[in-house]
Amino acid sequence: MSETRTVVLSPRPTSTHDRRRAARIEARRQAKADLDERTLVSAAERARPRTRITLGVLSALVVGFLAIIAVGPVLWLAKSAVSTTSDIVTQPFALWPSGIQWQNLVEAWNGIDIGQYLFNTVVIAGGNWFFGLLVALTGGYVLAILKPKYAKFLEGAVLATLFIPGVVSLVSLYLTILSLPVIQVNLINTYWAVWLPASAHAFSVLLMRNFFAQLPAEVFEAAKVDGAGSWTVFWRLVLPMSQPVIGVVSLLTLVGAWKEFMWPLLVLPDPTLQPLSVGLYKVSSSAEISILMAGMFISVIIPIVLFLVFQRQFLRSAGQSGAIKG
Repeated sequence: MSETRTVVLSPRPTSTHDRRRAARIEARRQAKADLDERTLVSAAERARPRTRITLGVLSALVVGFLAIIAVGPVLWLAKSAVSTTSDIVTQPFALWPSGIQWQNLVEAWNGIDIGQYLFNTVVIAGGNWFFGLLVALTGGYVLAILKPKYAKFLEGAVLATLFIPGVVSLVSLYLTILSLPVIQVNLINTYWAVWLPASAHAFSVLLMRNFFAQLPAEVFEAAKVDGAGSWTVFWRLVLPMSQPVIGVVSLLTLVGAWKEFMWPLLVLPDPTLQPLSVGLYKVSSSAEISILMAGMFISVIIPIVLFLVFQRQFLRSAGQSGAIKG
């Protein structure tokens, strides 16, 4: 007698919704399989109640410890920003024994010119972002796409600057700003003294270069065959394909400009041009502690809010900056 076998075939997804659901299930299954291969605790061990409880407690302790380190100082600063000076000094961890002092924020904004310092910081950060992104994009495009004969030498020179400590070049850079070569112009007390040195950032150039090198060369060759010039290729092909790395470089540049202290202190002696980092330092010796804390909170909360608003774009850019989708 011949043996009859019945083969049950799973129905193939027909609609777009079914295909997406099947893809999600397969992705979860593959992720679970990868986790079982990489982890030190197998799936069978994780199924045991004692192991599950132990891993849960350890995870909660680690996450709590990291949260205290990361969020604790910001929360304490927020509490101190609306507390009295006596409460900050005598009871630093008490929750407003004398009540919440909302007027501290208003006095910080008007009394120690936080608004002016904030405007200066935005101008400096915006200039650093524009010129830094301009140099990084054009430099990476030259090294990775155009590839002139001296590209290897230029890339090595850019890489070598990463090994030079900033303190070593501080004096020479300051002398250059005092008297700009060729045109002999003094840039002290101008935003150009901050923008120009910050624009030539070797790490950003090399990051762009590495990203551009991964772009499909066939696209650029096809564009050149169709008669597109270097500028057209850069503007219409490279820039639209480089949004992830542009987001990463923008975030790094803005954060670096917002917290920069030493260089603006040297080249911007005029208080009306100084950013928040320098302005708060200058008024720290004369301002009341509660007002100073309120000013610090204003300077910290703005970049935090911006990151929370655009965190999805930032994290997506950081995750995609090293990958190219075909």
